[in-house]
Amino acid sequence: MTEISQRLDNNYLESAKAKDQKKIDIYRLLKSALKNEQIAKRAELKEEDIIKVLKKEAKKRQEAIEVYHQGRRLDLEAQEAFELSVIQRYLPAELDDQTIKDVVTKIIKDNVLGQQDFGRAMKLVMSELAGRADGARVSPIVKELLA
Repeated sequence: MTEISQRLDNNYLESAKAKDQKKIDIYRLLKSALKNEQIAKRAELKEEDIIKVLKKEAKKRQEAIEVYHQGRRLDLEAQEAFELSVIQRYLPAELDDQTIKDVVTKIIKDNVLGQQDFGRAMKLVMSELAGRADGARVSPIVKELLA
């Protein structure tokens, strides 16, 4: 069992003992999403698989927050924001732009990549960063440094 899934299980049990229904609900949802991914992969989940599932769940919450905000549904927006805050506790901290630039620069130099190698550069950078940076933040940096 990975460290993240162990923390999820422990926090779920603490919430159940405290009878905190809001937290129980989100932990059950996360455990269910992880179980579904495990069934789909037909193998035990690795740390990066768990992070990928948690990022997907966080993205869903972020999109829902925006929709509820536009629709002026503050009650639902607050619920989604709470769920997002719980999910973010399990995600690694995002890297700052300068660290991403350093990684991209190193990969470009090591692999002698040019402007035509954008796809290859992105693949190498994203595997190096492994869930510590969002592709939407990395892509413009790669484009800028390849130019």
